Amino acid sequence: MSYAMLAVCFLAIAGTAGAALPLLARTRGPSASALVITATGLVLLTAVFDSAMIAAELFHYAPSRLLGLHIGLAPVEDFAYPLAAALLLPSVWVVLIRRRRQRAEARR
Repeated sequence: MSYAMLAVCFLAIAGTAGAALPLLARTRGPSASALVITATGLVLLTAVFDSAMIAAELFHYAPSRLLGLHIGLAPVEDFAYPLAAALLLPSVWVVLIRRRRQRAEARR
């Protein structure tokens, strides 16, 4: 399995869960701006720190399994994980806040 195929699977699972969690919790999902801000920050951090770790030779990738596109020294496949986090984590946050509010109201 190539890194790209693994990344697509990971993104599909995170995207599905990120969309389903607010629906299952019967709450409104995260705003688009929250998703964009989260994704932008995580992608920038990934570009900087993955490039630094690859330059320090902390890890490497099998070139035959990569698409060949890079941002800095980081292969584009590495950016699937921060994008998946950007899709999933704001939804988890919204659901957890709703649960906390429901518990607080139940205690009153």
